[in-house]
Amino acid sequence: MKLIIGNRAYSSWSMRAWLALKASGLDFEELVVPMFNEEWEKARAGNEFQASGGKVPILWDGDTIIWDSLAIIETCAERSDYRFWPEDPERRGMARSMAAEMHAGFPAIRREMPMNVRKRVKDHILSPDEIEEVNRLLNLWAQARARRTGDGDYLFGDWSAVDMMFAPVITRFITYKVPLPPFAAQYASAVLHHAHVVEWIELAQEEPWEITAYEPEKP
Repeated sequence: MKLIIGNRAYSSWSMRAWLALKASGLDFEELVVPMFNEEWEKARAGNEFQASGGKVPILWDGDTIIWDSLAIIETCAERSDYRFWPEDPERRGMARSMAAEMHAGFPAIRREMPMNVRKRVKDHILSPDEIEEVNRLLNLWAQARARRTGDGDYLFGDWSAVDMMFAPVITRFITYKVPLPPFAAQYASAVLHHAHVVEWIELAQEEPWEITAYEPEKP
C-alpha cells in the first residue's frame, strides 16, 4: 500500500488518511508531495494523481485506488482488525454521521482558519460564521461524550474514525487560540497527545516547505 499526502503542516485531509493507516496497523509506504510548487504541478500531471483529479490524499492498494480521506478510513476498517467505529449500532450511526458532517461541512472554519500545525496566530477574531460552526462542533462533541462507553478519553471512548476526522480541526483551534469549555479542552488535549497525532505534528516541524497563503501571521 502506498499513501500519497501533501504537506503535513497544512494538509488536513492527508492527516486524516494517515491517521487511519497508522491505526490500522497495515504496512504502507508514504510519499509527501509538497503542495503548490513546481514539484506539485509535475506530480499532479502524472498517472498516480489522475484518479483523484490532482488532489491528496491518494491510497494505492495494488491496482485499487482510493482518493478520499473518508473512503480511505473505510478501506482501512475493511482491511484491518482495528475497530474504527463504535460497536453499538446507535453510537456507530452517530459517529458516522458526525464524520460525514465534518467531511462535508464547516466551510467557515476551513476558509478562515487554514490548518497550520507549526504556528500560533495572535488575536484571531472569530467571525459570526465561525462562531456558529464552533458551537455546532461543541454540541456534537458533547452529545458524543454523553454516549461514550468505558473510560476512554475520546468521543465514544476509544480512539476511532470520528476522532481522526476531527483531529485537524483541533489543531486549528490550537493554532488560532479558540477558547474551549473544559470538557472540549480535555478532549482536545487527549487527541493532541495521541501518539499518532504527536508523530504527525513532529514530522511537520521538519518540513522545509512553506506556503505563504497558509502563513497568516508570525508568532
